[in-house]
Amino acid sequence: MNVIGLVGWAGGWILLLGISTHTPNWVVWLFMPYFIYGPYRVLTQFKYFVAGVLMLRILRTYPWMIIADVPRGLSRRPEVPSKQYGWFEFPNPAHPEQSLPVVFPQHFRRWWWARRMAPQAKSHLKADIATIWFAGDPRFIGLVAAPTRMGKAPRRLHVVEQRIGAQSGWRFADWGATPEDIERGRRVGVYPVNPGSAEGSAS
Repeated sequence: MNVIGLVGWAGGWILLLGISTHTPNWVVWLFMPYFIYGPYRVLTQFKYFVAGVLMLRILRTYPWMIIADVPRGLSRRPEVPSKQYGWFEFPNPAHPEQSLPVVFPQHFRRWWWARRMAPQAKSHLKADIATIWFAGDPRFIGLVAAPTRMGKAPRRLHVVEQRIGAQSGWRFADWGATPEDIERGRRVGVYPVNPGSAEGSAS
């Protein structure tokens, strides 16, 4: 979709520019809103590519899981010192009785999710994410998606990351992460300092 969007906005701008050079001057003014807005949309599509590549890495490494009634919220998690724009809690794969929060690290394209995660959201909006698709490892990084209306495929994909700070006292080893688990995280782009460190980053 990112490629289609990029080609569509850039191609449309070039097409209308060509039309305007062979038509009366007043036609240019009809196209002016597109000439102004089009370049912005092209630049925005380039931003989507970074997230798109990360999503592809996640899906190549982790399978989809379908989970119902996932705890979620928009409030700030005190154990996450960095910026956050909403969170989900998923069971630790090594210790299912333990839940780990993963957060939206950026506000980019999260408006659809925020409307449905808000405490005051209407019931029909909350129903859209009563069951969600998840691919990833909550100790590192993951991908959340809402089901389609038929529930047979994911949509509205968004990356969520593990951002619990080192000052919390938790380490990957405390979460039961094995060297194999950490290696899978590295294949996605998460680079913990070492298996005993609580810090990591995604690129």
